[in-house]
Amino acid sequence: MHVPETSHPARWWHGLPDGRIQCDLCPRDCRLHEGQRGLCFVRRMENGRMVLTTYGRSSGFCVDPIEKKPLNHFYPGTSVFSFGTAGCNLACKFCQNWDISKSREMDTLMDQASPQTIARAAHELGCRSVAYTYNDPVIFMEYAIDVAKACRPYGIKSVAVTAGYMCAEPRREFYQYMDAANVDLKGFTEDFYFKICGGHLQPVLDTLVYLKHETRVWFEITTLLIPGHNDSDEEIDAMTQWGVANLGPDVPWHFTAFHPDWKMMDVPPTPPATLMRARKIAMRNGVRYAYTGNVYNPAGQSTYCHQCGAKLIGRDGYDITAWTLDAQGRCKQCGTACAGVFEPKPGDWGARRQPVRLKSYAA
Repeated sequence: MHVPETSHPARWWHGLPDGRIQCDLCPRDCRLHEGQRGLCFVRRMENGRMVLTTYGRSSGFCVDPIEKKPLNHFYPGTSVFSFGTAGCNLACKFCQNWDISKSREMDTLMDQASPQTIARAAHELGCRSVAYTYNDPVIFMEYAIDVAKACRPYGIKSVAVTAGYMCAEPRREFYQYMDAANVDLKGFTEDFYFKICGGHLQPVLDTLVYLKHETRVWFEITTLLIPGHNDSDEEIDAMTQWGVANLGPDVPWHFTAFHPDWKMMDVPPTPPATLMRARKIAMRNGVRYAYTGNVYNPAGQSTYCHQCGAKLIGRDGYDITAWTLDAQGRCKQCGTACAGVFEPKPGDWGARRQPVRLKSYAA
């Protein structure tokens, strides 16, 4: 099925004296001539204005466990309705969704869906939240915000899975509509961001600090550890020290395993021992909730009380195997609160992954 491009009016841009326009959404500041697209490929100058070409067009819909985003402290065990579009505003050589994020084949966008249809589908499927994922919602922000608005009457929460690479003004607006986020902190050196990701480190740190100190959005951090590139003890130590000093000890941190992909096929997979070492360094530096991902390690996926060490949430893959939080989200053993957004009981979605076609939910 071919879904035609859209010309949805985009925001966050301004005209330049030479007739071009400049995108103000992310730090790239793309300056475009008529008909030209930004690096993200989905924002274009058309008839003297900026348009979003992927509004209402998705690369697929799926119901996932919330832990897959990954979010371990936001309604554990519940299901999340996940979707993305195409394009990305970074150029990570290790991208594991490159078929979506780097796609210039607009036929990648298989499903057409209004915000109202997505909200209705998520509600009928019993999802606790909707996740803007697969590629970065920053570049389809107008669409993501409208979906979030449509979800609110149903009580459905909104989750951004993002690299956090954005400018201050759109960031303020975007996070008014988000309830949770997982932010990809890809490394902790400007060199890594510039050479491997085609971006800069500081805007991502700014997003994390903004989320912690100026919003009520629940957020967690993911760092994909790539052998020989961002996995040294020194870098993990500096990164997690910065995290505790600037964000506090309660932000969960997921260290995940790299698998060779896209333009980094020559780099070996991350050994599980690297993830366990990173988790140890993070916890030594005061991170209370550090996790390992993309490898089988129930101990590294479970949540423990930072006060008494009791297992609060046991996990085996995406299945919850133990729950010792009381109705207020406190440790039943010592009464210490666990940081997060919890209901009295966990969900029971488990590890299921359920692809969804939206046609049956259209009005």
